[in-house]
Amino acid sequence: MLYKEDWDEAQRRFQAWWEGEIIDRVLIQVTAPREKPIRQIKPLPKPEGLKTENLGWLVAACVDLWGPDGDIDLEFILNRFEYHFSRTFFGGESFPQIWLNLGPGVLATYLTGHWKFITETVWFKVPQPMSWGDLLSIRYDAENPYLKATKFLAEELSKAGEGKFMVATTDIGGIMDVLASLRHTENLLVDLYDHPEEVKRASDLIGGLWHRCYEELHGIITRHQFGSGAWMGLWSPERWYPIQCDFAYMLSPDFFDEFVMPGLRYHCEHLEHPIYHWDGVGQIPHLDMLLSIKNLRGIQWVPGAGKPPVDDEVWYPLYKRIQAAGKNLILNGVRPNRMEKLLSELKPEGVLISTWASSEAEAKEILKKAVKWSS
Repeated sequence: MLYKEDWDEAQRRFQAWWEGEIIDRVLIQVTAPREKPIRQIKPLPKPEGLKTENLGWLVAACVDLWGPDGDIDLEFILNRFEYHFSRTFFGGESFPQIWLNLGPGVLATYLTGHWKFITETVWFKVPQPMSWGDLLSIRYDAENPYLKATKFLAEELSKAGEGKFMVATTDIGGIMDVLASLRHTENLLVDLYDHPEEVKRASDLIGGLWHRCYEELHGIITRHQFGSGAWMGLWSPERWYPIQCDFAYMLSPDFFDEFVMPGLRYHCEHLEHPIYHWDGVGQIPHLDMLLSIKNLRGIQWVPGAGKPPVDDEVWYPLYKRIQAAGKNLILNGVRPNRMEKLLSELKPEGVLISTWASSEAEAKEILKKAVKWSS
């Protein structure tokens, strides 16, 4: 791969990681400024009206600027990403990737057409809550302009990326999170009491539409690249995705079991390598249920705003419970000076850590030390 010289080695490490094994160290994703750019690329000027140049939101900003059925400037998108890739050292298991980000939970847009981009934020919430009659009769719309734009970008960017970078599928969203966009969160909370059967039927319906969307995008992208990617930045030779339910933060364990677990199990029956995006302390009571899902391969812990960082010792007991259940553990944003202590408390098998470095030399030193810390 042009922007990742050791991509074959990284793929071997990922394959071992998915099996709960290691080659000689935990998986480490570390990026740093490259000492010498791989290519000399001059960035194209910012188009007038573009709301952000943040690469994480660039695809969404371009869809917003030119419209989902407009003439989206692929040259500009590729130029900006490849400018960044050429100047970035992707150490360990980090790799160059264009994520087709149209906002978290874009399935709601594919079903309703409602999409409002505000700088580095997208609103999917429909102006008025959908009635149960309308919601339960919703169908997959292959002509939805935002879905067609996503497929167009998936095809063209993955084709342009052959041998150079990966393309990650869009953030389809959590089943209940998408439902919350359609019913509105406050209404959906009441619905759990007043309309439980409708909630379950809608969840089943959205789950089926979710996987149709995923399979179509996966099929397009994998025509031009081996393996799959998503927003979390992992790679798998199979179908993988970070499944989630941010709505679960507000739910009791009983409601989580009744309304969320069926959808998570459904995901895990249809994906080879699902990871759960475990977001916020409000979801801690659900851990044992998550660990009981047979084909859930791992958990990514995100403490949430105002809480101790992911490498703080307060979370170690949770990590040990996850490992004891035989699940992989993904920890993003670990501070370099906390890695040794963290790894001394964990089994190295199945652990993935992302971190950062100020230079290519520093990144390589972290990778070297990780071998010792993993023994």
